[in-house]
Amino acid sequence: MNGPVAYLVTALGCLIGVAGVVVAVVAVRKGRKAARPAAPADPFRDTDSDALHGDPRGLKPGDIVEIRRVSYAVRGSVHLNEGGWSWAEHLLDTVEGDKRWLSVEEDPDLELVLWTAEPAATITPGAPTLDFAGRRYVAEESGQARFTATGSTGLDPSGTLRYHDYRAQGGERLSFEAYGQAGWEVARGEQLHRADVMVYPQAGPEAS
Repeated sequence: MNGPVAYLVTALGCLIGVAGVVVAVVAVRKGRKAARPAAPADPFRDTDSDALHGDPRGLKPGDIVEIRRVSYAVRGSVHLNEGGWSWAEHLLDTVEGDKRWLSVEEDPDLELVLWTAEPAATITPGAPTLDFAGRRYVAEESGQARFTATGSTGLDPSGTLRYHDYRAQGGERLSFEAYGQAGWEVARGEQLHRADVMVYPQAGPEAS
């Protein structure tokens, strides 16, 4: 092999070596960028209750949930987000057709509220206090959230929700919700203890 040819071979080998190093460095950088640190675990989360009663944070259409010995099927789920804060509401149905909503929220502790619709209510939100069904409710919070719906909820797959929440002495709730351009829907809520709720996840795709 003459001098010029040997020089070209040596130079080509160096270029290939440098290219290999560059590719390796890029791959490492991409790998680091793709890796996301795991979300910190809640040190106070009651994992024993989750194991014993099932985790309501993972409810989805098709699951069965038992509340105070009444069994409901999860017909649909609505997941909401407001400024990074998220919660879920699940439409429940018994075999007799008794429909309720179960809200699941961490604030920061797990909060479960069973809601009963009040379709005949004529009150509207906005006042600092409201009297309804013999109780006085005090305004707690209001806002607007984005939602996505799965299963059978009667809602669009996604959209916006306006809400006003009130609370009475003893913890009873009064909620006003308006999806999209619809009018206000009124519901009364009762906060549940963690032991009141048993979750029976069902295998398979979400119900439609």
